[in-house]
Amino acid sequence: MTVATPVDRTLGFERSGADWRGFFSAMATPCEVRVETEDAEAARAVVLAVETEARRIEAKFSRYRSDSVIGQINAGAGVETVVDSETAHLLDFADHCHRISAGLFDVTSGVLRRVWRFDGSANVPDDAQIEAIRRLVGWHRVRWRAPRIRLPAGMEIDFGGLAKEYAVDRALAVARILIEAPVLVNFGGDLCVSGPRRNGSGWKVAIESVDKDRNVAGLLRLMGGAVATSGDARRYLLKDGKRFGHILDPRTCRPVEGAPRSVTVAAATCVEAGLTATLAILQGVESEVFLKREGVRAWCIR
Repeated sequence: MTVATPVDRTLGFERSGADWRGFFSAMATPCEVRVETEDAEAARAVVLAVETEARRIEAKFSRYRSDSVIGQINAGAGVETVVDSETAHLLDFADHCHRISAGLFDVTSGVLRRVWRFDGSANVPDDAQIEAIRRLVGWHRVRWRAPRIRLPAGMEIDFGGLAKEYAVDRALAVARILIEAPVLVNFGGDLCVSGPRRNGSGWKVAIESVDKDRNVAGLLRLMGGAVATSGDARRYLLKDGKRFGHILDPRTCRPVEGAPRSVTVAAATCVEAGLTATLAILQGVESEVFLKREGVRAWCIR
């Protein structure tokens, strides 16, 4: 594994109790790195390396950049694009997830943002708008055989449900190359730790409340692995008293009915935790049954 040359754009670096904390913004979310060490310079090097890796992944896989890999694929308009091995790995993973979820996980569904804008308003799209865009959703319409991908004109790939969690896992791997001390990487509430803290205790991890009058719904102690949360606390529509969460069923192109407000999952990696949390939401009223069947550690808020 190679480590990119750090670029110092960190917004903050400070001593926080028994560890060092660095924070910055990337992928439209607040990012935090905590390193439990007495060596300030070593901690700073870890923070900068994590930041650099986060920005690399953001630049490479952002759907908003025409020069990103995703931008180039989406601009293909029916023309075949050859991708590098890292992108091929993620596309293979997306293909696998689509198959095992019976189509619930679909990286072509990001195009639905054109009609669904989860800004807290009452602007729910009508049936005609939804039907008009359905033809642009469906991984089965994509021709993918590594390293070549071709999308029908108008369709898009969006790693929005995957890239941040992948970035967390990659960032922690980069940190572990540089230092043996305990490390926590947290990108917008999706996080991973290298192991227990120096004193053998777990890292305290808060579960965000869906109640606007409360900040924390619960507290976990994480000894290793990752935690990720999926829910509608920040992104939703509200019309006539009905709340529409931002997670859409790609088969109907509409928000999932009867799902928990929030699902938090603990797993070995952030990608696994995030995927499982999202798939649980997509089960709707069967979310808890799904999680129990999968045998994962999870916490649901309804």
